[in-house]
Amino acid sequence: TMQSSGHRFRDVEHHPLLPENDSYDSSSSEADMAERVWFIRDGCGMVCAIMTWLLVVYADFVVTFVMLLPSKDFWYSVINGILFNCLAVLALSSHLRTMLTDPGAVPKGNATKEYMDNLQLKPGEVIYKCPKCCSIKPERAHHCSICKRCIRKMDHHCPWVNNCVGEKNQRFFVLFTMYIALISAHALILCGFQFFSCVRGQWTECSDFSPPVTVILMIFLCLEGFLFLTFTAVMFGTQIHSICNDETEIERLKSEKPTWERRLRWEGMKSVFGGQPSLLWINPFAGFRIRRLLLRAKKGGPEFSV
Repeated sequence: TMQSSGHRFRDVEHHPLLPENDSYDSSSSEADMAERVWFIRDGCGMVCAIMTWLLVVYADFVVTFVMLLPSKDFWYSVINGILFNCLAVLALSSHLRTMLTDPGAVPKGNATKEYMDNLQLKPGEVIYKCPKCCSIKPERAHHCSICKRCIRKMDHHCPWVNNCVGEKNQRFFVLFTMYIALISAHALILCGFQFFSCVRGQWTECSDFSPPVTVILMIFLCLEGFLFLTFTAVMFGTQIHSICNDETEIERLKSEKPTWERRLRWEGMKSVFGGQPSLLWINPFAGFRIRRLLLRAKKGGPEFSV
């Protein structure tokens, strides 16, 4: 423990305040960082994110070209095709927003004497420094070894979205799990109807593909749908439970006693999804500004990657 500016500064490991090969630019604020694109350069995460997109595209291919287009029922094909593709777009949009949104990273290397003086801490007040990213660690923040940053209200790091799930992107992650669960259930229902139709018609004019190819494609879709439905439905329920109890997955696993005033039920939901219940809660495009994104591209600023 070191005495500094009338308050105590705790460091689990006795590292210097800033490493010699690192520096903190006090002029760069969190607002500046928010203007940059967030992307994690993690090989495993990028592979998992690409696989997620490919699996959704595969499901869309089988549903559209194997089951709906060959159907003789025009309105059955149109209604289910529009519904499935809309859900797929919402799911992939939620995935992108989860992956490219800063989850709530604490500025790296901000543990400087100048920065601490600006915090106007009370004498004797204890603050914590993360020895791994040399940042002042806010309450409920945890360090992610993959993002190499401290993340506010970090729930967990998810390789499928190649990002941490934290304070600023948890809403998009919840929407991602919800829409993936919905399209998985929809695909399974369509597979059930298709198998019944094919067996009843003795596989004649059942699909534009041969019966063996049709069966193989649909079996793979059923396996994919069942696995993703199970996984995302459980994850969705877990996330909603955590939000309603104002407790992250890490805090639950570590059995951390809350030192903060918990927001329960609707207060927790409103803090994550923003405002009173409305259709904006389930809209992954809410808050997205294309004009701002184009301005960033014109400025040619570096992408904010870790």
